[in-house]
Amino acid sequence: MERLRRTMMFLPASNPGMLRDANLYGADSIMFDLEDSVSLKEKDSSRFLVYQAVKTFDYGDTEIIVRINDLAQGGRDDIHAMVRAGIDVIRLPKTESAEDVHAVEAVILEAETQCGREIGSTKIFTAIEGPLGVLNAYSIATSSQRIIGMAIGAEDYVTSMKTRRYPERASEEIFFARSMIVHAARAAGIAAVDTVFSDVNDPETLERETEFIKQLGFDGKSVINPRQIPIVNKVFRPSDKEIKNAMDVIAAINEAEARGSGVIALNGKMIDKPIVERAERVLMLARAAGIDVDGKGK
Repeated sequence: MERLRRTMMFLPASNPGMLRDANLYGADSIMFDLEDSVSLKEKDSSRFLVYQAVKTFDYGDTEIIVRINDLAQGGRDDIHAMVRAGIDVIRLPKTESAEDVHAVEAVILEAETQCGREIGSTKIFTAIEGPLGVLNAYSIATSSQRIIGMAIGAEDYVTSMKTRRYPERASEEIFFARSMIVHAARAAGIAAVDTVFSDVNDPETLERETEFIKQLGFDGKSVINPRQIPIVNKVFRPSDKEIKNAMDVIAAINEAEARGSGVIALNGKMIDKPIVERAERVLMLARAAGIDVDGKGK
């Protein structure tokens, strides 16, 4: 079953309180950050904090991701600690090539072997943060069976492109990168998550930007503040019309199966696989929004 990733919240790994309460914020995924948000002198202690948190706290169904450091700057130690802790997903920052993925994958395999964890159980989420990574997006997305998703990190990207963010102009400066990443993710059959919106005091622009990236085909958006979570989740909530249409599609399928018919139609139109997949996703998003689409409230 597809996992929802409407919201992926960044949390600094150096903050014990936020590690403890991570699953209370309502994000689909939580990303403990050992990289940019942690000072050099706090790297080792933060790694230990995350290890203890994952071993100690029950995060329920919330997906837990850890963003590691570069392999040459503590990333190997990050991977070994997180694999031992049983983390779901390792996020690889600043991914530029398939070779970057292979290097991290080798360390993960080493760590799984050493601690007796099932080989292949630790997944990878890549982050594209520069022009080379954008141009190599598809080869990165298909470089390992462990990869489950790809995200764009816009701040480093625009710096590399010698520009800046222009959210008031629909962030046109990252449109190409967004398009490349979502196309690569869809072609590879993995998730695509958009970059953060850094102004936590501008909910209107956040909502507009989220509407736009949803239209592009992204599964969700990275967030940096709990206040942003309900805004993004609301955008990904299907409309009443979308929900009704999806329920009608599923009902038509069930009716055709009951008749033993291989031909499925709704309102005079044939129902094919893409329509079914869209309907199933709409209902999954509706359930996540707390909408009763299964008749359990009757």
